[in-house]
Amino acid sequence: MTQHLAASATGTAAATSDRPGWWRDAVIYQVYPRSFADGNGDGMGDLPGIRRRLPYLAELGVDAVWLSPFYASPQADAGYDVADYRAIDPMFGDLHDADALIRDAHGLGLRVIVDLVPNHSSDQHEWFQRALSEGPGSPVRDRYHFRPGKGADGAEPPNDWESIFGGPAWTRTKNPDGTPGEWYLHLFAPEQPDFNWDHPAVRDEFRTVLRFWLDMGVDGFRIDVAHGMVKAPGLPDMGHGEQLKLLGSQVLPFFDQDGVHEIYRSWRQILEEYGGDRIGVAEAWTPSADRTALYLRPDELHQAFNFHYLNAPWESAELRRVIDESLDSMRPVGAATTWVLSNHDVVRHTTRLGGGLTRARAATLLMLALPGSAYVYQGEELGLPEVTDLPDDVRQDPSFFKSNGQDGLRDGCRVPIPWTTSGTSFGFGEGGSWLPQPEGWGALSVQAQTGDPGSTLELYRTALRLRREHADLGAGDAVEWLDAPEGVLAFRRGAFTCTVNTTGVPVALPASPGRVLLASGPYEGDGTDGIPAGTTVWWSV
Repeated sequence: MTQHLAASATGTAAATSDRPGWWRDAVIYQVYPRSFADGNGDGMGDLPGIRRRLPYLAELGVDAVWLSPFYASPQADAGYDVADYRAIDPMFGDLHDADALIRDAHGLGLRVIVDLVPNHSSDQHEWFQRALSEGPGSPVRDRYHFRPGKGADGAEPPNDWESIFGGPAWTRTKNPDGTPGEWYLHLFAPEQPDFNWDHPAVRDEFRTVLRFWLDMGVDGFRIDVAHGMVKAPGLPDMGHGEQLKLLGSQVLPFFDQDGVHEIYRSWRQILEEYGGDRIGVAEAWTPSADRTALYLRPDELHQAFNFHYLNAPWESAELRRVIDESLDSMRPVGAATTWVLSNHDVVRHTTRLGGGLTRARAATLLMLALPGSAYVYQGEELGLPEVTDLPDDVRQDPSFFKSNGQDGLRDGCRVPIPWTTSGTSFGFGEGGSWLPQPEGWGALSVQAQTGDPGSTLELYRTALRLRREHADLGAGDAVEWLDAPEGVLAFRRGAFTCTVNTTGVPVALPASPGRVLLASGPYEGDGTDGIPAGTTVWWSV
């Protein structure tokens, strides 16, 4: 028996959405708005398109929807350069569309989490434009990091920090009279100047932004670059020529500074005022799971993305180590562990893990069997691979245009998803798609996979239904590891057992764990006859 038990989860979200601490075992679905569904036929996804597809997400069986940025933005970095935190970019709709989407989602039992980008703004933000026009000495400049340059005539950057997108983390301005001026800090693109979080106006502004969206009814915030807002006093030099290689390996003068925690304690107070279990989720790249746990102390945020798990190789000993480390680090602060395999910034796990769709499906069932909350990136439930052959002239990822920054391949996981087997953009919208879709994507569409018991979509639907039905799945903070042959992971959670064969050959278990609930690939045995290569099996006694 594999996923032949596939069945709709319609209505189950509404039945469970009001439980306290809902996020602790929730499955949260990331929507990348420009690539999910196009409601007006302009080739770009939007809020009306998302709104019309909400029933699909409720049927899939997720608990909440996380929306990547839809704010007013020049789109220098796909909306992560915000010009107005209280306005919707016209390409996505307007505030009425946002209000309708939130209401419809709640009516379907789905929570709504929105992205918040507090480390930096757009260079078109009103504050930054005023800072430029008013010139050196303007008090508005104190809301960002403006500094005089070093060297003769201030022609060198104020320090040696590098941008995540490559090149110096500083850009020189021109004074209102046209002469060379001060420099400003941008840890990402030059169009994304970093806020100075030591300034009280910045802290006040974001407290009001939180309240604005909480008043709109959102259930939480995913906090972009949550580790980056506070910089070391004096902005000291790194003294290292390859700074990008240090990211995530140690505390840096611009990342994971302890001062960020004061900010989140302030935000937690606001979230608590609104009730209804509103949550904060940190995108925090830290050197260790223990450092990540600091963001999740009882008076700070609720969740943090588990990038240590996302980056783990498909190897049993390493997976077990990361799982144990993740659970052990969260337990002292009472936080639920999160698990994630794909998002809008990394190569889709169908491609990244190697082994294609077979391994991706096995990885998914492992992730959904672990205690805590899981994040699903749009299209992974269809088994979409990374698009690796996009022409250079259609790419929009700013890191692609830098010579020594990120690999510039983020566009490959952002290609609009297919809904139908044929037609314009495979049902994404009537006007094509902003990034070209591969010709064969119709076979991977929602329409093609719905009702097919062997499809990846029905595997996800069944897995999420079983996760709701079995109390031993999702909740809790520990697993009981079982003895297993080399290359196999096996753990028990109450009456539930999960086995994962990470090897390239069938492996027999010493004893049967029970009856098969679900398998990531074709399998109907009892475990002693050999679990197929690259297969995860869920069992029940």
